[in-house]
Amino acid sequence: MATTPAVPNRQRQVEEELVRAVLASFQDTPDPRLKELMQTLVRHLHAFIREARPTEAEWQHAIDFLTAAGHITTDRRQEFVLLSDVLGASMQTINVNQGADASATEATVVGPFFVEGSPEIPIGGDMAAGAPGQPCWVEGTVTDTDGNPVPGARLEVWEADEDGLYDVQYDNDHLAGRAHLFTDDQGDYAFWGLTPTPYPIPHDGPVGALLEATGRSPMRASHLHFMAAAPGLRTLVTHIFVEGDDLLTSDAVFGVRESLVNRFERHPVGTPAPDGRDLSGRSWSSVRFDIVLSPQPR
Repeated sequence: MATTPAVPNRQRQVEEELVRAVLASFQDTPDPRLKELMQTLVRHLHAFIREARPTEAEWQHAIDFLTAAGHITTDRRQEFVLLSDVLGASMQTINVNQGADASATEATVVGPFFVEGSPEIPIGGDMAAGAPGQPCWVEGTVTDTDGNPVPGARLEVWEADEDGLYDVQYDNDHLAGRAHLFTDDQGDYAFWGLTPTPYPIPHDGPVGALLEATGRSPMRASHLHFMAAAPGLRTLVTHIFVEGDDLLTSDAVFGVRESLVNRFERHPVGTPAPDGRDLSGRSWSSVRFDIVLSPQPR
C-alpha cells in the first residue's frame, strides 16, 4: 500500500480554510438537526478526501458510480440500499438507533426488496403463493419485553424463492413469497413459507462491479424477512437465519446476528404437516421464531 506523502504546511492551511468555509456556510441553517448532520458530513467527507487524497479522475469515477446507481434504481430495485448494505452502513445505522437490548429480538437490515401492499393471509396461510421451493411451516408468539402476548400485531414476511429471486425480480406483477398476517388473541402466529436458501444480492450493476473489484462475494446467508408492528411498541425489522449455513460468517450485507440463527427442522416425505396440509409427497421444514418487541421510544 502506497504511503501518503507528507502535506506541506501551506497546503494544509489551504485545505483547512476550505473546511472552515464550508462548515460556516451551514452555520445559519434554521433546523438545528439538519445543521448538525450537514456539518458532521462535511467534516468527515473532507477528512476522507484529505487522508485518501483521490485524484480528480478517481473522484470523477466515484461520481460516475453514484450516477450509475441512480440510473439503475427503479421502484422495484434500489441500488443505493444495496450500496448502503454492502458498506455496512445500513447495519451500523440500526446499531446506533437500536442499542443492545437482551430482552428484545434483535433487528437487522430491511434489504432492497420490501414493498408495500403485500397480500393478507390468515394464520396458517401460505405466503409462498406458488413460488418454487421446499415448504416451510413457521410459527411463534409475539410478546412485549414483560412477556405479555401482543394480539393483533402485524407481521410482514418476505423471502426469495429457491432460485434466489424475489417476486419483484421477475418480469411480471405476480406477488409471491411475501404476505402479511396478524397475531391471534394469544399473540400466536403461523404460516407456510419456503425453506430459506442462499442467494446473491443483485450484482449486475455498479454495486456488483464494486464487489467484484474488491474481491467480495455478493452472497447472502439463507434468511426469511420479518417486520413486526403493534401500537405502543417499536416496529422491528429482522430476519431469521438457518443454522449451519456456510455463509453465516460472510453475509454480504453484515446482517447476521447470532441470536437470529434458528434451527430449521427437516421433515422427510410422508411426515404429517402440523395443520394437516396435503404436501403431495414433498419434504418440508419447520421453524419456531418467537418475537419480543421493545417499548416505543419516548
